[in-house]
Formats: sequence, structure tokens, C-alpha cells
Amino acid sequence: MLRFATLLMLLAASAGAFAQTPPATAAAEVAAPIAPNIENAVVKVFSTLRAPDPSKPWSKAAPQEVTGSGVVIEGRRILTNAHVVGYASQVQIQASQSGDKIGATVVAIGRGIDLAILKLDDDSFFDSHPPVKRASLLPDVREAVFAYGYPTGGSSLSITKGIVSRIEFVPYNFGNLGLRIQIDAAINPGNSGGPVIAGDQMVGLAFAGANGAQNIGYIIPNEEVELFLRDAGDGHYDGKVGMFDDTQTLENPALRSYLKLDKAVEGVVVHRPYSSDPAYPLKEWDVISKIGDDVIDNQGMVKLGANLRVRFQYRVQQLAKDGKLPLTVVRGGRSLTIALPVGRARKLLISDLDGGYPPYFIYGPIVFSRASAEFLGGVSGNPNVLQALAYNASPLMTRRGDEPEGGRDELVIVSAPFFPHKLVSGYSNRFGAVIYSINQVPVKNLRHLVALLRDLKDELVVIHFDQRAGETMVMPRRAMVEATEAILTDNGIRQQGSAELMEVWSGKARQ
Repeated sequence: MLRFATLLMLLAASAGAFAQTPPATAAAEVAAPIAPNIENAVVKVFSTLRAPDPSKPWSKAAPQEVTGSGVVIEGRRILTNAHVVGYASQVQIQASQSGDKIGATVVAIGRGIDLAILKLDDDSFFDSHPPVKRASLLPDVREAVFAYGYPTGGSSLSITKGIVSRIEFVPYNFGNLGLRIQIDAAINPGNSGGPVIAGDQMVGLAFAGANGAQNIGYIIPNEEVELFLRDAGDGHYDGKVGMFDDTQTLENPALRSYLKLDKAVEGVVVHRPYSSDPAYPLKEWDVISKIGDDVIDNQGMVKLGANLRVRFQYRVQQLAKDGKLPLTVVRGGRSLTIALPVGRARKLLISDLDGGYPPYFIYGPIVFSRASAEFLGGVSGNPNVLQALAYNASPLMTRRGDEPEGGRDELVIVSAPFFPHKLVSGYSNRFGAVIYSINQVPVKNLRHLVALLRDLKDELVVIHFDQRAGETMVMPRRAMVEATEAILTDNGIRQQGSAELMEVWSGKARQ
């Protein structure tokens, strides 16, 4: 029976696959004096994680103990990485040179940008542990930095020295983009969430090492930290503002000739606008030449000072106001100023779990759930499954980046192998198959499927799957309902479905 890696492993992989990062060498440790206020502000974070198991959505994965680092910030709070405390059933912190652990609660989390805020059970801790000052400007490339934290290999506070190697605007997690600083100070498992210091001020938060590479570590700069803290001020992180139009560079001479562009025109070409609505201000083949007052070059970059260029999308988070972004475009030889609508998140047919657990519903020996990025993360580790899904044109492969449309809000899947039972004898295992219809009624989402099964009066249940080849399943409706309780008992499952779906099944909630 196929089993997935836990979501913790997926999160670790998306954050840089720390487990594969070589340990810090003794030479990387420095004997530089530790500023008392910084030493007092850096804590070790202990978390007990209960990640979901996408292939067994009725349960959680076994508890895993992980450690990371954190830093005291203003407002009597601790800042750390989201992947250190995501899905945590228990969190504790411990200060340097202290034998006591203090309980903590996650009060805000931004999984896309990998940041989280902790509140302590004992607020008096902050009386003797003041916050570290944060620099208001980006550090310079080649500037010396110190990474503070609690990496594996010891229990005391560790400090590694390096320089700023590179500053870029790159993808983070779950489709989010952000500014990232590369340093050559060792960043190892356990360093996650620890501050990186230049002079006596924090310039960013350590969050990842590079797979298979030595002396490459990544930190989240203060600018991203400030955006997160402002957003999470109400206790909930809504996410970063983004521009979702597809663009391409304007480097190719034939492309410029095709667009009849003057040599002085620079920018990026709109490959596919985010919306096909005629009122949408961007059109295919538009050339975006400026974002705000910043000139965009033919590689899609804008200048930040004399020696730094980053992707032009970096300016979105600074210039967007009231959901509008000022752009200058060249269309048909004319320069136009537009206000582009921007949003917090792009809606997807296959979205991630957003820190929650997968909803599920068990009907006879079949387990239904919704397709998620985490589910696909498990599938991607099995080439045979991927090949079968691709061959059958499964929507899990063909619609990975699509948005909901035509009344279909999400993809409903068979998320676990069938439980052994005579009702499914003669049918092949439909694990990972996408449901198209129940008794010829197209399925909109998981709640809709449960409502269809609830209201069905036909003697037989007919399940059509959304793929090129395979089977259509036909089963006796009454026998499926009657067999469910015994199947739950036989497999040690407490609930037939998640709470919100059981409300639909009982008729207490609408689909």
C-alpha cells in the first residue's frame, strides 16, 4: 500500500532540505565576543509536530520532535520560521544558559514567507530578554554578518561568520515571491529562525541551506519581516500582494521586430494576462516598461542602487495601494499608464492545505478527499504513479496550475487505497483518481459530492472518473451505506468524515 512522506518532510524540502546540508565545520565557528543583548534575545525553539498524512486523511502523522531558533522582537514576542512551528501541538522555548523551558503559542504564521510569531506563557521572560534592533536598510554585498542560533551538534548558542554573497527576489513557498539574501556563513538544521547580525543590528532571519552545497545559506531580510509583522498585526496573516500575469523577457531581436519596437523601448512582454476580461488593463503583447517610476530592463529587472538589480515584481509589494499597481505599458507604439488590479492570492483548482488538515469522507470502502499540493507532493515521489496519471490525462497533471471554472471549485479524489471489501471486488485500485460525476451529475467540490451521495435515491451508485482510460464503478447504494460503520470499526477509524462534511451528510449544513 502506497504511503506518503509526512508533510513535515515536504515543508523541510520547500525550505531548503536541511537534512542534506553538510554540518558546520569547526573553522566556521568564531570566537568573536557575543553582545549580551543579542545573546539574551536568541532562543532555542522545541516543537512537537503532528503533520497531516494526505494518504490517510482521517489521521495525523506520528509526532515528530524538531528544534529551531528564534529571536525576541518588540511587543514581547518571539519571531521564528513557520516550518519550525507549523502543525505544532506543543511549542517551548529556552534561553541561552538557561535550564528552564517556557511554553509558547503560535499567534500568527505565514507559511508562504516562512515566518511565525510566538507568544510566551510566562510574559516576565521579556523583562530580562530585550529585543534585538532591526536594521532599516538592506546590508551591502560583501558585508560581514554573524548567524546566531542552535544548530545540531551541540546545545549551546552557536555563532558563525560570513559575508553577504547575493540579494535576489525569488520564489519562496506555495507560490509566494520575496526578497532573499544569500550568505556564506554556515546555516544548518536548528539554525532556522535565528537572527543574522551585522554590527549590532539584525539584518534578517536564517531559514534555509542549499541542497548539496557548502557555505550557502539563506536569510529572510528585514523588509520581508516588516511586511509580515504589519500584515499579522491583527493576529492573522493574509499574505503578500502579488501580480499574477505571465511575462517574458524582451531580449530576442526577432521578438522586438515582430512588435515593431523602437530601440529605446525596454521592458517585459505580457505573455498571458491574468484575466481575459475585456476590461482588464493588460493585454497580450503589451510591453511593461515601468513599474511606478522604476524602469524595467529587457531582462525584467529593476535597479536598487548602483550595484544591485532584482526582478521587477519586487516593487509590487512596495507600490501597490488599495489593490492597484501603477504600470507604464507600450501598446501599438503608444505609451500608456494603467492601474493594474493585484491581489493577495491566486485561486487554484488544486490549492495547498494552508496549514490545515485534509477534509475527508468515507463511503463504504472508498475514501474521498480534495486534491491538494501536499497530496501531489507525495505522488511526485513515485515515478510509476506519475506516469500512469500523465498517460490517462488525469486533471492532477493537466490542471495543476488552473483556476476554478465552470462551477468546479476543487478536484475530488480517491485519496487512499480501497479498504478490503466485497463491494469493490473486481475493480482496480482507484487511488489518486479524480471523480468526474456521481450518477451523471458533475461533482463541483467535496461538499457537493457528499450532498449528492446523501440525496441519492437510485438503487445503484455510478462513479465516473475524470481520465482517459480506466473503469466506471457501479455499486449498490444501500449496501454501501450499511457497510460503512463496520468498515470504520474494522480499520479503527473514529469518524466517517471531517466535521464540516458530516454536517453536510446529516443535512445540518448546505453543500
